[in-house]
Amino acid sequence: MDTPASSNRNLLKLVVALTPMAGTILFPLVVPILMLRVSIASGVIAAVVIGTLWFVAMLSTSEMPGHH
Repeated sequence: MDTPASSNRNLLKLVVALTPMAGTILFPLVVPILMLRVSIASGVIAAVVIGTLWFVAMLSTSEMPGHH
C-alpha cells in the first residue's frame, strides 16, 4: 500500500525526470515565437524568465548525495 511519503517520493521522481525535458522543449519554442509575433524585447524577457525559472527548478529538484 502506498504511503503518503512514498507517493510524495514518486511525485518528486517524476518532477526530477520531467524538469530537464520541459525546459529543453519550452525554451526553444516560446522564445522564437514571441520574437516573431510580439517583439524582440518580449523574446529576450521570456528567455531570461524561462531560463531563470528552469535553473531554479533544476537546482531545487536535484538529487545530491548526502554527506555523512
